Amino acid sequence: MTGLLVQARRLVIKVGSALVTNDGKGLDHAALARWSAQIATLVYSGREVVLVSSGAIAEGMQRLGWQTRPDNIHELQAAAAVGQMGLVQAYEASFRQHGLHAAQILLTHEDLADRSRYLNALATLRTLLSLNVVPIINENDTVVTDEIRFGDNDTLGALVANLIEADALVILTDQAGLFTADPRKDPSATLVQHAQAGDPLLEKMAGGAGSAISRGGMLTKILAARRAARSGAHTIIASGREHDVLLRLANGEQIGTHLQAAAAPLSARKTWLADHLQVRGHLIIDTGASHALQHEGKSLLPIGVKEVHGEFTRGAVVSCLNTAREPVARGLINYSSTDARKIAGHPSHEITAILGFVDEPELIHRDNLVLL
Repeated sequence: MTGLLVQARRLVIKVGSALVTNDGKGLDHAALARWSAQIATLVYSGREVVLVSSGAIAEGMQRLGWQTRPDNIHELQAAAAVGQMGLVQAYEASFRQHGLHAAQILLTHEDLADRSRYLNALATLRTLLSLNVVPIINENDTVVTDEIRFGDNDTLGALVANLIEADALVILTDQAGLFTADPRKDPSATLVQHAQAGDPLLEKMAGGAGSAISRGGMLTKILAARRAARSGAHTIIASGREHDVLLRLANGEQIGTHLQAAAAPLSARKTWLADHLQVRGHLIIDTGASHALQHEGKSLLPIGVKEVHGEFTRGAVVSCLNTAREPVARGLINYSSTDARKIAGHPSHEITAILGFVDEPELIHRDNLVLL
């Protein structure tokens, strides 16, 4: 399972704050220049590349003279607003040296949770890539709130990989990759070179939060790989300080941890459903309904629903949990929470008698449902 990038034509490359800002000392212009040169080589070889770059908040902290990352959301927004100026200017100057234009795109979860804005973002990115422009994406920290945060750019990188149906996600970090244990504490820890994205054992190996500069950690990268795999994207976690790391990976060299997307990719619509970080409500379904969804590919009928939680309208994204409160599926519901509570536990032929109308016989049709 070597050379995950050799055949990859569309890439999402994510660079972490510690790399971009030289561990919080300010923008590392030399590092940005090296990555820009490598990305330019990839673009001129016929590949499409989207760059997801952290660093705005860290750069803003450095400019404002702050030593530790604040917890106050408004201070984070202020730091992002200050730092984003220097970050984009540095990337634009670096890519211009290689005859390429760069484009800045700032996203929030709402941009990808709303179907219309999701499709608009996709259209914009596709157009930029067709023009050989390098989109530089970051979370819109200047307007984001706790309720709509991606929380880390590893997750954002995976969501972008799903959005554009990328072949691979490359996460550049200040670590060599995923180890079987924390090498700082366990001298016997070894580098995991190959694994399947989504393997639960990987989450047990990963642990620990990010540095004082970044929000990520190895666990967020493992979870990002699992998310990216839904659309068929492989993930590579490697050190951004390796010489010509992107070009060597593209030539098939084994560097870092390679996580393969083994499962068949979901359709774009179902990937969008799975990518919702927030849902409007959840349904507790019985054992029969859980089995029908997971093993028979059936729709969710009202009779299989035991409880309805949350307030939502028709067409909202809701999650389906089994009686042990474990996630089973997620989908677009055909009825509001008020109506869903009335028909829960009843057979579909009774919907008209209960509500006075019937929109659909299913609460969630299988075409609008994705298993988790």
